[in-house]
Amino acid sequence: MQLKTLLSATAVRQIIGTLDRTVENIAYDSRRVQRNGMFVALRGEKSDGHEFIGQAIEKGASVIVAEREEQNPRATCLVVENTRTALADFAATLYGHPERKLKLAAATGTNGKTTTTFLIRHICENSGLRCGLIGTVRYEIGERVLPAIRTTPESLDLQELLAQIVNAGCKAAAVEVSSHALAQDRTRGIEWNVAVFTNLTQDHLDFHGTMKSYFESKMKLFTGLGSQKRKRKPTAIVNIDDRYGEQLLDKIDKRVAVITYGMGMRADFRASNYRVESSGTSYQLDARGKSYLVRVPLIGRFNVTNSVAALAAANALGINLRDAVFSLGRSPQVPGRLELVAAKRQFQVFVDYAHTPDALGNVLKTLRELDPHRLIAVFGCGGNRDRQKRPLMAQTVDRHADYAIITSDNPRKENPDTIVAEIEKGFRSTHYEKIVDRTQAINRAIELARPRDIILIAGKGHENYQEFADHTIPFDDIQVARRAIEDHPVEFSS
Repeated sequence: MQLKTLLSATAVRQIIGTLDRTVENIAYDSRRVQRNGMFVALRGEKSDGHEFIGQAIEKGASVIVAEREEQNPRATCLVVENTRTALADFAATLYGHPERKLKLAAATGTNGKTTTTFLIRHICENSGLRCGLIGTVRYEIGERVLPAIRTTPESLDLQELLAQIVNAGCKAAAVEVSSHALAQDRTRGIEWNVAVFTNLTQDHLDFHGTMKSYFESKMKLFTGLGSQKRKRKPTAIVNIDDRYGEQLLDKIDKRVAVITYGMGMRADFRASNYRVESSGTSYQLDARGKSYLVRVPLIGRFNVTNSVAALAAANALGINLRDAVFSLGRSPQVPGRLELVAAKRQFQVFVDYAHTPDALGNVLKTLRELDPHRLIAVFGCGGNRDRQKRPLMAQTVDRHADYAIITSDNPRKENPDTIVAEIEKGFRSTHYEKIVDRTQAINRAIELARPRDIILIAGKGHENYQEFADHTIPFDDIQVARRAIEDHPVEFSS
C-alpha cells in the first residue's frame, strides 16, 4: 500500500522525508520488522519503542511512526500525537477494515467475559451464523484454533485476526475486550453491533490505580457506541444487577439501543427460578413478552447471568431467541471455568480461573449449593499484580470454604513466600495450611478428600504454564489434579 494512501488514516503532525514509499507490513516490535515495513514506536510500561528505532531501520523499516522527530535518510518519519492510536488507524486501513464485514459482539467486565463470548459463538454457530472468537482462552478462526497471547491483542494483531476470521468465511465474531485494551486504544475504530457489560469488581488496580479509573476504561466501549457510523443501531447489553451496570446506563448515548439483563424485576431479559445440579443449571427466562425454560450445561448462579447475556447478545445479532435457547442446551464446557476433572471417585474436583475476590466467592457459593460434605479450596495470587486483593481473597475463602490450602499462582518476579504471607493475613480461622509448591498443594488437597467432598483449584483455570521470575514451566491444573487422583487410593463409603 502506498504511504500516501495510508496517511489519510490518522492525524500526522509532521512528515520528515519522502512520501514516495510503499508499506507492505506494519510492526510495533523492532524484531518483527520486515523490508518496506512501517515501525510504530509504542511507549510501554517496561520499555519505549523509540529506543529501538535504529534497530527497526536496520531490519528494513522504511517508515517510522513516532511521537518525536527522528532524522534518518533511510526512512520517512511520521510524527504523531499518540502512536497507539496511529497504530490502530494504520492497521485497520492496511487490513481493509475487516470489522466492517462482520457482525461484532464485544464483552467486557471483570468476570464472565470468557464464558459469555464462548456461549455467543456457540449459539451463532448452531444457528448457521459462522462466528470467530477472540479472548482469554484462545482465538478461533473458522476451523483453526490458536492459543491466546492476551485477552485482547494489540490493535495490529487484532485487525489481523479479524481479517483472518473474514477470510475463513465467518460472518460474525465474539470478542473479549479488556480494560487494558480500552485504556490503550487497541479496539479503536472498531464498530460493534453489540457490546455486553458483565460486572465490575476489584481487579487490575496495579494498572488502573483506582476503581474509578478502572470503570472509566470499561465505559469507553459503551460511550463510543453512539458515534458509530454503522447503518444499524448498536445495542448495549448491561447487567442491571451490578451497581456499576446501573451507573453505566446513564452514560450511554440515546442513539444506542439498551437491553438490561439480570435476575431483578426490572431486567429486560430476566432469569428466575434457577436450579443448580452437578451437570448443569436450569432457569426461567422472561424476555420480549415470552417465557422460556433454559437449560445450560454449566453450573452456578453467575453462569445463569452469563448465559442470559449471551442469549440477549445473540438475539441482538439477529438470531431467533427460541433457537438461541435451544442451542444453549448443547453448549460445550468452557475451558478452566468450573471445569470438572473427570474421575471415578466419590469426591469431585473442579478447576476454575477465579482470581478476584468476587469471582472466587461466586464459585465457592455455587459449589456450596451442590451440598458437599466439605468444601476444600486451593488458591493463590499472581505476583506483580494488585496486592490489595490478596487478603481479600483469603477472607472470601475463609467465609465460604471449610478448609483451604494457600499456594502459588504465577509468582512472576515476586517471592512466592511473600505472596503467600500477604494472603494469609486475611484469614481469621485456622482452617488452612500453606504449601508454596502448587503441585504439592494439589496433591495434598486430593489426599485430604473424602466421600462427598468438593475440591476447588482456583486461579489458573485454562492456563498451561506457571510463570516465575526467570523462567516459565509447563503447568496444567487439570493434568496435575488428574495425576493426583490416579495416585489417590480409592475410598470406600462408610
